[in-house]
Amino acid sequence: MFDWILDFTTRLDSIMWGTPMIVLLIGTGIILTLVTRGLQFTQLSRSLKLIFSKEARSEEGKGDISPFAALMTALAATVGNGNIAGVATAIAIGGPGAPVWMWIAGLFGMATKYAEGFLGVYYREVAPNGTMAGGPMYYVKNGLKNKALGRFLGAVFAACGVIACLIGTGNMAQSNSMTASLANTFNQWFNPGTTSADQAPAYYYYLIGALIAVLVGMVIIGGIKKIGHVSEKLVPFMIVFYIVFALIVIISNINHIPEAFEVIFMSAFGIKPLVGATVGTVISSGVSRGLLSNEAGLGSAAIAQGASASEEPTDNGLIAMTGVFIDTILVNTMTTLTIVLTGAYMQTQAWQGLDAADNITSILVTQKAFNTVFPGGMGGALIAFSSFLFGYTTLLGWSYYGEKCIEYLGGNSVILPFRYTFIIFLFVGAILTPLAGQSLNYLNIVWNLGNIGNALMAVPNLIGLLFLAGVVARITREKLG
Repeated sequence: MFDWILDFTTRLDSIMWGTPMIVLLIGTGIILTLVTRGLQFTQLSRSLKLIFSKEARSEEGKGDISPFAALMTALAATVGNGNIAGVATAIAIGGPGAPVWMWIAGLFGMATKYAEGFLGVYYREVAPNGTMAGGPMYYVKNGLKNKALGRFLGAVFAACGVIACLIGTGNMAQSNSMTASLANTFNQWFNPGTTSADQAPAYYYYLIGALIAVLVGMVIIGGIKKIGHVSEKLVPFMIVFYIVFALIVIISNINHIPEAFEVIFMSAFGIKPLVGATVGTVISSGVSRGLLSNEAGLGSAAIAQGASASEEPTDNGLIAMTGVFIDTILVNTMTTLTIVLTGAYMQTQAWQGLDAADNITSILVTQKAFNTVFPGGMGGALIAFSSFLFGYTTLLGWSYYGEKCIEYLGGNSVILPFRYTFIIFLFVGAILTPLAGQSLNYLNIVWNLGNIGNALMAVPNLIGLLFLAGVVARITREKLG
């Protein structure tokens, strides 16, 4: 059964992330870059200053949380295991050149994320329960002149958002990576002689999954205010923690940086052919995992920005834009360099072929890279801890996204049942590895589901962004020049 699911989701993932989606995603970013006059480059320093300003931490105004807490909630959802396991999966499937397409998509994605943050505030509403409600479903409904089309796109986005929040990017993929990483680490600690390729006992996954479900439930039941307050404290710490230890790995291999970039760029453009991947696979893996990681084009950040106490759309857009820079240009690059510099990418299907017996994928690739520098399994433990923090905060952020999507469809009464359903699916994702058996390739199922869910959300959002690009451009030029 899992062989069939893996094959089906892989094929569907390939179809949905084919040329049309890549053109739509990057094309929207290019158009928004042009109409905003390249503000991701001209306004980057201003946007970074904004997140450290006193105003960014103020909760005064129409909103539920401060602009900084809104950014941290968005980053909580964005800087997740897509940065650790997702980048590694992209390299495992598409080779070491896949991150180049993450960077390219990310640069244009900064303009896309600006527009999402802008529109999330500009067209938001007050929900019946008194909280702010923003996001793609509201800006397509309230912004498009064709109201029937706007209502249709809003409903499609919200429905796909609920599905993606339960079985995709922000839930099962995160809990699976968190649990697999911790179980693998504990197995090596408590069972000397085991390796990173040895699967931990099933009960490890059940216990860890139950613990994660309880910890997430303690926060998300309290709603956006509790999620925001936890995120603004935890997210900055976890990002700095990961970057510091990734830099140690990079500095330990600093003499090989020129060769590493040569491998990365030659693989990205097919100059260095791979055994298990084509150029098309490299591009598709990079762009799709890039969106999985930074969520530019997905529309999710607009939901968090809709809760911001700031009432200035351009400021919210600039603050939202920094999320892509931090996620893709900073954190993803750290992961990429650790994997390539240490040679961990050579034990993947893209490099060795699909049938190699010792292939590894997902978070195990990153753990292998860190273990080359930190002995005694300490590298794996660092990744396990980072994975736990990244995944935990992502689960918090995405539970809120799903909550606002289902609130749009069903009103206030469906919010609490959704929160409990989210926790149940979280647990299912956590125990997927022992259910799937010994094949590590089955871990690609949850990432395939994440990619498919992202595509389903991205299409109505990108259509809405294209229709509203003129509004974004006009007000941005008035405010920022």
